[in-house]
Amino acid sequence: MSERRMTASQRRSQLVDVAKAVFAELGYDGTSVEEIASRASVSKPVVYEHFGGKEGIYAVIVDRESARLLEMITSRLGPDIGAREQIYASALAFLDYIEADPAGFRVLTRDTPAGLGAGGMAGLLGDVATKAEQILRGFFTRSGVDLEAAPLYAHALVGMVVHVGGWWAEVRQPSKERVAMYLTALLYQGLQRLPTDPTTLPLRHEVTVTD
Repeated sequence: MSERRMTASQRRSQLVDVAKAVFAELGYDGTSVEEIASRASVSKPVVYEHFGGKEGIYAVIVDRESARLLEMITSRLGPDIGAREQIYASALAFLDYIEADPAGFRVLTRDTPAGLGAGGMAGLLGDVATKAEQILRGFFTRSGVDLEAAPLYAHALVGMVVHVGGWWAEVRQPSKERVAMYLTALLYQGLQRLPTDPTTLPLRHEVTVTD
């Protein structure tokens, strides 16, 4: 009996999964349509038919992984949990994604090829930072911290989690739960002690801060 032929949707999904593994292993520049087609056991025209080329299938993968990771993070946030819990939940969500899909994480954290627009981790971090900024604005309103600083602190917090996540992806120790707790302790305690005007902090050498 001959093998049942894939539907167009099934073939497209298969090609995306195969291409993600290839991009994760070889990077964008090292990946070719020929390599993707070979690993998927199809001809090159099949890849071109579904995605128009390497750029097209790469963009689909980045969009899909970015949306999935963003959903994992934002679905655990909300007005009904405290700031400490939101920090822990978002950090753990990021580590959950790395553990569950290391290939997707490697694709997202590689440099986005020139000419393909803002995407990958850079675009994703902007979306997550926007969500973090909304949360921080409520916290800053209550604590008296300048609201204009919210975007800066939001990007700093998100960048820290991502950098630690990249490190943890390689070493995988300690456990993801413990890493999320460590991050929560550092970030939450830091937020609790933020001065309303950081320019007044004493420094060993006098520094002039201008707007």
